[in-house]
Amino acid sequence: MDTGGNSLASGPDGVKRKVSYFYEPEVGNYYYGQGHPMKPHRIRMTHALLAHYGLLQHMHVLKPNPARDKDLCRFHADDYVSFLRSITPETQQEQLRQLKRFNVGEDCPVFDGLYSFCQTYAGGSVGGAVKLNHGQCDIAVNWAGGLHHAKKCEASGFCYVNDIVLAILELLKMHERVLYVDIDIHHGDGVEEAFYTTDRVMTVSFHKFGDYFPGTGDIRDVGYGKGKYYSLNVPLDDGIDDESYQSLFKPIMSKVMELFKPGAVVLQCGADSLSGDRLGCFNLSIKGHAECVKYMRSFNVPLLLLGGGGYTIRNVARCWCYETGVALGIELEDKMPQHEYYEYFGPDYNLHVAPSNMENKNSRHLLEEIRSKLLDYLSKLQHAPSVQFQERPPDGLPEMEEDQDGEDKRNDPDSDMDVDDERKPLTGRVKSEFLEPETTDMDGVKEDGRNKEVDMKGSEPLA
Repeated sequence: MDTGGNSLASGPDGVKRKVSYFYEPEVGNYYYGQGHPMKPHRIRMTHALLAHYGLLQHMHVLKPNPARDKDLCRFHADDYVSFLRSITPETQQEQLRQLKRFNVGEDCPVFDGLYSFCQTYAGGSVGGAVKLNHGQCDIAVNWAGGLHHAKKCEASGFCYVNDIVLAILELLKMHERVLYVDIDIHHGDGVEEAFYTTDRVMTVSFHKFGDYFPGTGDIRDVGYGKGKYYSLNVPLDDGIDDESYQSLFKPIMSKVMELFKPGAVVLQCGADSLSGDRLGCFNLSIKGHAECVKYMRSFNVPLLLLGGGGYTIRNVARCWCYETGVALGIELEDKMPQHEYYEYFGPDYNLHVAPSNMENKNSRHLLEEIRSKLLDYLSKLQHAPSVQFQERPPDGLPEMEEDQDGEDKRNDPDSDMDVDDERKPLTGRVKSEFLEPETTDMDGVKEDGRNKEVDMKGSEPLA
């Protein structure tokens, strides 16, 4: 097993890790609407499998504290957050201009509880980052997170708030360098765009490219300014299988870890890259997908595992359950235990599903060209960038409450998770800072023209 990076307290044995798992029991009740492929119910199905496989008892199970307005505004524009907070299915007809401006309404519909849904999934990802920063776990897991398409002031691709960007900002308070890896079938455009001009965050996205949403992620897009060669894109074609995928993933990620030396890794585990996905066109098995988790875990660097896409929901639950086992170093039986969603998994009731016989359009020659090009880009990185480090700012969220306690302190009068009274009135202008003033060493994450807001229209897509 390849290893690298720093050993954690759990040791370099490549087996046991201390895992914190974030889960909000209400998450499965949010509903995007009839016929919409994004179904938060898949998170509840995943949780049920984890419970019945006996994995919850091996983890620190936490209920996320909802992200506050000011937490969301560390990346998102004030008036976009204000819009998300106020819009409801009943009032949306009166706000047609705003809906259009913020790209809400079709792929990203208004539904009951939309803002609390955003607060919940963002709270889990930021909470995971806080746990990792405090050294309280080796791996943090939030399967409700990973919504990688959201932009600073617009929704996109079923994503409203970019929990990944918020979690990376939290990790940057403690770590000089953070690596983001994306194995969703769609390009991780929102995260790449947010960090396109900095050398403190490296983004690596493996995705379907060519007449496919969101249309970005060309191999030639490598970052800009100080961020040049700190964005890597791995464009893939239909039908890629486990062997082809790993022939790129392992050599590229091995070289990235060697050269970039991140203090923490965020892995977006979108399950729409699995074989048989309702919206996807790859041919990965669950074990093939999970091999990416296993490989990134082997470097013994603090790891945040997030969800993402995935639209054949029985396979999403299978995948994220199995990958939780990988995080823990526990191999799961293929025969599924009886549980409340057992009927979803018929007729075989197994954890694993065989990939299909679809054609792999990724020739060995094409894969070799991609690998060679990306390793060439990486050779242009001189060494791990260094930054002057300052005193660490306060955590983005208060300490999380344990789910098992059954005690929810969010409404405690002494809790700072209530409405933030100190917030200044919304001015309709974008905040000029990206990080809070104490962390001005972000080297202009928002300096790139792509990320500057002129008239509150969303950032331009990458070329």
